Order: sequence, then structure tokens, then C-alpha cells
Amino acid sequence: MIRNHHYLICILFIAINLKFTEPAGSINTQLFNDEVNLDSLPVNQLINNGRIWRDIYPAVKEDQFLFTNEFLPGQVTMNGITFNTPRLRYDIMNDEIMIVTDKGYILQLNKEMVGSFTLTYQYRIYNFTNSEPDSLSNLSGYFNVLYKGKSSLYVRYYKEISKRGPGKNYENFVQSDRVFIIKDGIFHQVRNNRDFKKIVSDRKNEIKTWMKGNRIMISRKSPDTYVPVLEYYDNLK
Repeated sequence: MIRNHHYLICILFIAINLKFTEPAGSINTQLFNDEVNLDSLPVNQLINNGRIWRDIYPAVKEDQFLFTNEFLPGQVTMNGITFNTPRLRYDIMNDEIMIVTDKGYILQLNKEMVGSFTLTYQYRIYNFTNSEPDSLSNLSGYFNVLYKGKSSLYVRYYKEISKRGPGKNYENFVQSDRVFIIKDGIFHQVRNNRDFKKIVSDRKNEIKTWMKGNRIMISRKSPDTYVPVLEYYDNLK
């Protein structure tokens, strides 16, 4: 009885929070009615909070999504609760994620409520966190977390519309990625391997010897290659 009471309070708190954080022009699937038994409430209904998505780039070639324009398996954490969603899609042009509702609408989720999400693509799980700007950095948005220890390695994905190119008479989406290392609470952008080595330069000799002995190669084009070096670096600190 006590457990059911606590569960009821939790659900009502979330419902109230969703209602008052709903942005203007958004839609919200009905959460409760007099005939719904709270013990059997489909909790995934709580995820349906956001705006109906419409394609505003029909004339632009390719698409604005990460990996594919198809919806991918994943999870999303909203207001501290993790949901197994039917499918997710990540628009990196506008830094927004979306789902398909049970009524067939494409819904762009309320970003203020999203804490993190995952995408599964080609047998790999990608973990994203929603970062807010603070006094040390004005960076915000969804970042792919490649490593998190004493230091952290993040990737931020971008797309822009371009018409550049000889003889080109159409617009298309062009992707660019930015790599960041968070050290002592500060974001450092890694534009090349020189930047990376500068960030860990306080252990320069140990890292150089370890990389040579283990035949470790790093590349800005493959940010995953920085992970074992950061793990070793953190263990030295």
C-alpha cells in the first residue's frame, strides 16, 4: 500500500511537471483519464511531450540526420526517467531528437526535459548527453560521450546547408564534427593531434613512451583512438 502511494505521488508529479514545461505550440498525449488504472498506466505515454515535426528542407539533397534518416533503436531519459522508445532519430542540423507516436505522428521531443539518449546503429550503441552552458563554457546541446573518467571525450555533430562546388546548382547537407576533451571542468576543442597532445602535455614523456611501446596511433578523424590514451593519462594523475 505504501509503495502504491509513493508511485501515485511520483506519477502525478511528473504529469504536473510535463504540463507546465510544455512549450507554446506543443502537443502532449493525454496522460490520465478517469478510466485509467494507475497501476497499469503505460509509462511510455509520458514520453509523448513535444512538437509535431515537419520537414522544412524538402528541396535540399540528402538529409539533416545523424547516420540515417531512418528511426533507430534507442533509449531516452526525460526528467530522470529512462524510456525504451520504439525508435529515435537525431536531427543534427537543429540538434533535436524525435520519435514516432502510436498515432503515426513524428514528434520532436521537448529538449528541456531530455537529459540523455542512446542510438543503436550498425551494432554500436552511441551515448548522448544534453549539456547546458555554464560559467566555464558556452557550449550546449547533445554530445556523444566517447569516454568519461577524470577527463572526458565528447563529439558534437553538425550539419549545414551548402551550395559550394564548381558547377553545383543545388543545395545539400554537409556534416562536420567537433571533438572536445573536458579537463578540470573546461572544454578544450581538439582540432588536430597537436591539440590533443598539448592537452595531455603534463604527462608528455610517459604518454609518448607508452604509445610507442603499445603501437598506439591516434587520429582526429577517428576520435575513438584518443580513448585508450585518455584512460592511461587519467590513471597517471
